[in-house]
Amino acid sequence: MSQPVKIDFVSDVVCPWCAIGLQSLEQAIARIGGDLRVELRFQPFELNPQMQAGGEDVIEHLTRKYGMSAEQARSNSEAIRQRGEALGFTFDMDRRRRMVNTFDAHRLLHWAEGEGLDRQRALKHALLRAYFSEGQDVSSHDVLAAVAGSVGLDEARARAILASDEYADAVRARERLYQEHGISAVPSVVFNDRHLIQGGQPVDVFEQALRQLSGIAG
Repeated sequence: MSQPVKIDFVSDVVCPWCAIGLQSLEQAIARIGGDLRVELRFQPFELNPQMQAGGEDVIEHLTRKYGMSAEQARSNSEAIRQRGEALGFTFDMDRRRRMVNTFDAHRLLHWAEGEGLDRQRALKHALLRAYFSEGQDVSSHDVLAAVAGSVGLDEARARAILASDEYADAVRARERLYQEHGISAVPSVVFNDRHLIQGGQPVDVFEQALRQLSGIAG
């Protein structure tokens, strides 16, 4: 059997294009099926590392950060919603009211990696759904612990991690690593530590890359 394709998915849990990119990547993996094996890990990237406690209104944040009008921000949100719908992901932009700090979410994802890649993947999906589909505050320790528990992780252990600085240094080190390698936007999908695809690409783009790297013909 061939070696698994190593995939590092560098992303944030409040990045809509990261949700789209993950859906596309996973559908590409499912399309190939068969002998394809992947080793998928989620790596931290904070869109807004200086975000204050309590966050910021999403529309105000987008207009200030990207220089767009409120109307443009809403139009972009609708385009994102439609892309998500086509891929089977629900964006409820009326419920996503605030942009929040995500450092603690990344600490939990780092812990979950050690509990098993399937658990980390489940937690990533649950956090994206919590924020984009349900409008939950993914900077809240109560929300984060409950989401961790919902995918079979130890909720009490999650609460203990969140109440401490555990994994903070490890997350910052990984963030620096990818920044030093030139990653300044997400999603950034790194294959076998060498090949990079950025953005919420269509399924076909990821499928072609995976076939080339695995040697599995279409």
